[in-house]
Amino acid sequence: MREKALDVLPFVERDPWLEPCREPLMARYRYYRALLSEIEENSGSIVDYANGYLYFGFQYDPLSRGRWFREWLPEAEDVYLFGDFNGWRRTELPLRKGADGVWSIFLPDETFGDRLVHGSRVKMLVHGANGWLERIPSYIRRVVQDERTKDFCGQFWAPPVPFDWRGDAFDIASVGSLLIYECHVGMAQESEGVGSYAEFTRLVLPRIREAGYNAVQLMAVAEHPYYGSFGYHVSNFFAPSSRFGTPEELKELVRTAHEMGLAVIMDLVHSHYVRNLREGLNELDGSDHLYSPPGPSGDQPYWDSKVFDYGKERVRHFLLSNIKYWMEEFRFDGFRFDGVTSMIYRHHGYTEFDDREKYFSDVNGDALCYLTLANRLVHDLRPHAVTVAEDVSGMPGMCVSLDEGGVGFDYRLGMAVPDFWIRLLEEVPDEEWDIGEMWRTMTDRLPDVRTVAYCESHDQALVGDKTIAFRLMDRRMYTDMDRATESLVVERGMALHKMIRLFTISLAGQAYLAFMGNEFGHPEWIDFPREGNGWSYRHARRMWSLAENGFLRYGLLAAFDKAMLALVSRYGILSDGYAYNRKMDPENKTIVFSHGDVVFVFNWHPSLSLPDYPVPVPRSGRYRVVLSTDAREFGGQGRIDPAVEAFSFPETTVGGESRPSVRIYNLSRAALVLARIEE
Repeated sequence: MREKALDVLPFVERDPWLEPCREPLMARYRYYRALLSEIEENSGSIVDYANGYLYFGFQYDPLSRGRWFREWLPEAEDVYLFGDFNGWRRTELPLRKGADGVWSIFLPDETFGDRLVHGSRVKMLVHGANGWLERIPSYIRRVVQDERTKDFCGQFWAPPVPFDWRGDAFDIASVGSLLIYECHVGMAQESEGVGSYAEFTRLVLPRIREAGYNAVQLMAVAEHPYYGSFGYHVSNFFAPSSRFGTPEELKELVRTAHEMGLAVIMDLVHSHYVRNLREGLNELDGSDHLYSPPGPSGDQPYWDSKVFDYGKERVRHFLLSNIKYWMEEFRFDGFRFDGVTSMIYRHHGYTEFDDREKYFSDVNGDALCYLTLANRLVHDLRPHAVTVAEDVSGMPGMCVSLDEGGVGFDYRLGMAVPDFWIRLLEEVPDEEWDIGEMWRTMTDRLPDVRTVAYCESHDQALVGDKTIAFRLMDRRMYTDMDRATESLVVERGMALHKMIRLFTISLAGQAYLAFMGNEFGHPEWIDFPREGNGWSYRHARRMWSLAENGFLRYGLLAAFDKAMLALVSRYGILSDGYAYNRKMDPENKTIVFSHGDVVFVFNWHPSLSLPDYPVPVPRSGRYRVVLSTDAREFGGQGRIDPAVEAFSFPETTVGGESRPSVRIYNLSRAALVLARIEE
């Protein structure tokens, strides 16, 4: 899809704050246009360009009746292919080096047709400046770990019968506003151990659909040697993690999700890669600058990993091909790009973005250009596919469309929101909560920057941090969550747990995300097996039975979450844009706002309930409560009758104007949602 070049950037023209930065933004755009034009001139389109996975690695040649194996290793001195198919003889099969640094070997069918077969284990022996090392091919599509030695090895993956995608015509545009359920396949099961793609498909996908979410965000998809890295130290970018099953089982997961009406978004890690020499890309040709910049600039010092050299053509080709591979081979509906702030700044985002100039100093222009090309590729492949940027900086233009000269992401993560809730719960007593600050934090975003709102993600569920439920109820979650037990701590915790979620989803963005189990207040933190916990899987799982047994209050929180999602879907809350602020009452800690004819009333006061409280409404008429965080079916006290209707009356404001209002029982530490009844 060829786009028209721009002489001016419309998003800069609209925003006077960006006027002093016109030149660096235009230079950023011109760089992208130059690289895109070069790609289109040489390959026809960026979609045709991103075919590295169809050239490198093992590729069958029907004319020559055999397989080619190719690997880009420009500074290697010798390269050999070996594996179980040749008796592990390491120097029997030498590769030849081409002028472009690509090494290759042809394996004819007559010799290897019945030896190099589906499932064969393969490695490379690479001689370079770092010595003679056994390495795994960069484009390998499956990597397995030896149970005895714990070593990883590539596996030739060519099933005799291709996966059958017939009938899969899912389009993510069909789901409407995104309600994303963030998941880790390996810890999605209840038993102690590593869950599988097949278990997830059978047991977890139905739960996600039943809970009311319409998109699944999968973490830890690409192979990673250390399970406890949560999938963020990737070693093999084209290999789905074999811990969870086969590539075909992952494809079956995606197809089944589509049949259920669920989109599947991949957590894509192109921000860095693992330092390991045995498994990953690091020093693959013997040099320190194959996929990374040379020297210390190739390190991500805060994450103990390596960063990509996005200015190198072969690296861009590798990463763009990786995007197309996941979309074409596995039919992912989009990506959440991890670590974008680390990518786009050479200081990796470790600064305060409190001045306009900081957005344009120490910028990695190559990384920004790569991300822009990545968005071009994703949306050319599938126009409705979704891209989400994990960017804490708020880089101007990140979520501006490509047609307007932006980087092209569809959404950014609202990362300030969970940070705000953590600070508020940890540092400020309830009675001192500032409702003005709460409103500003939820609504502090530009109108053209679509935001994924969330209260907490996997980050807050890890050992060393705490979920909202844990911060609210702590050890009481282990003793007082029985529905028959009375506990002021648990009552407060459950009330605020529901209010925080409803407040966030109705104010903070155009999409919503929750991490699996957090919606019902999962009491266990995430702690992957390690030496410090005796290599236990006790905390690397999700205990669904807590919310499903009918005796504990976790099920009440799950019921509220489901009702909340149904409400925002029914009334189009997420697609309505900014809420209309109708009343701020600091003395009574009450906020009233509306989306269309739906009115939200939040009373954050810990004890003050107010009868006959006047609530401004958008239009005259009858209103009824369509959701109450205080309802008994959600673990509340049931202090109001939802069947009672409220009739509007003309209320005179301080300024002497008349506005329609209704009177309600304004419940302490509760939220009510009212909707106008159509006559």
